[in-house]
Amino acid sequence: METIRLFIRLTRPLFLLGAALLYALGVGIAHYLGVNINWNVYLSGQFWVTLLQLSTHYLNEYYDTPGDLQNNNRTQLTGGSDALGPGRLPMRVAIIAGLACLAALASISVLFIAWIKPAPLVYLIMISGFLGAFFYSVPPIRLESTGYGELTTTVLLTFLLPAFAFSLQAGELHRLVSMTAFPLASLHLAMFLAFELPDYLADIKGEKKTLMVRLGWQAGMNLHNILILTSYLLLILAASYGYPWFATWPALLTLPLGVFQIVQMRKIANGSKPQWNILVIGALALFSVTVYLITFAFWIN
Repeated sequence: METIRLFIRLTRPLFLLGAALLYALGVGIAHYLGVNINWNVYLSGQFWVTLLQLSTHYLNEYYDTPGDLQNNNRTQLTGGSDALGPGRLPMRVAIIAGLACLAALASISVLFIAWIKPAPLVYLIMISGFLGAFFYSVPPIRLESTGYGELTTTVLLTFLLPAFAFSLQAGELHRLVSMTAFPLASLHLAMFLAFELPDYLADIKGEKKTLMVRLGWQAGMNLHNILILTSYLLLILAASYGYPWFATWPALLTLPLGVFQIVQMRKIANGSKPQWNILVIGALALFSVTVYLITFAFWIN
């Protein structure tokens, strides 16, 4: 039973749900535009995305665990899953699970393409998504240790994932996908910076050059605050250029949570004792609730 519990923790189901929500966002935009939703295609695309995400989770855990074991500021969401290492699952479990998911992904991709026969745009998105996800943590590139992994992942999740879901249904892209992606990308990058702050010292010791490490903690914290404010400005700007108001005003309701995150970050910058769990859970809540509200708005209109 303990082994199963640890493996579930290794899988990071909360993050799987987040990707599923972003996938639903892309389909929701298609639904709003009058596209007849093919539910078999919907589920097949979601299955492909989940397999890719699982392979990324497992491989990331495998390569990050040695450094994560030295992290004294581990939170419920950062510093790895804490499922590997002495007294837990052996590290080989993660690499075997990751390779198994990649093998399944390759097989499913062949069947997926043969059955659905997606538009050429979908192939480009699938290839880009695979390369970005695979090389996020796998040597020799390891994007997460270059300061570019955060940007790559943000593009993958907030733009390519909804674009993949939308183009599977519609066969093309629409400006609403990109207009939705920009504010969410800003929030997602801010969330990444909040996630990296508790790991800052461990990442420096492990020579893991995350975006926060490359920027320095002061500049990184300031950028976090700017990105949150930028997200709401982008929403207002999008609305002025025809973005549906029914999707704009629910997202603006999360502004108090955004302000709360900025206040938390300012307190830490000014020397207050960090409440890491509050910071990272708040960051995840801000991004997730915003995505949910926009997604729900498109589905009911």
